Amino acid sequence: AAFISIQAFPALLDLPQDLEVSAVSCGSRHTAVVTRGGELYTWGWGKYGQLGHGNNISSDQARRVEHLVAEGLRVEEVVCGPWTTYVRV
Repeated sequence: AAFISIQAFPALLDLPQDLEVSAVSCGSRHTAVVTRGGELYTWGWGKYGQLGHGNNISSDQARRVEHLVAEGLRVEEVVCGPWTTYVRV
């Protein structure tokens, strides 16, 4: 089982270069950001698939949700719940 650190206080996060974040939302154990270009990046606890990567793998690093890119969808808004992530495209 992968160890995912849970931060109780704000922490710096390295995102891929040249990304400008326009929105952020935090769930109970995961986080999502929307870029100005309409891409979604998620990280944290993924046990219920809430990261949107098509699996139940957790990650300490922000990863782009490739399915949305492959479908040509531009993300407008994201809202994270306790074990869910809602995206408006």
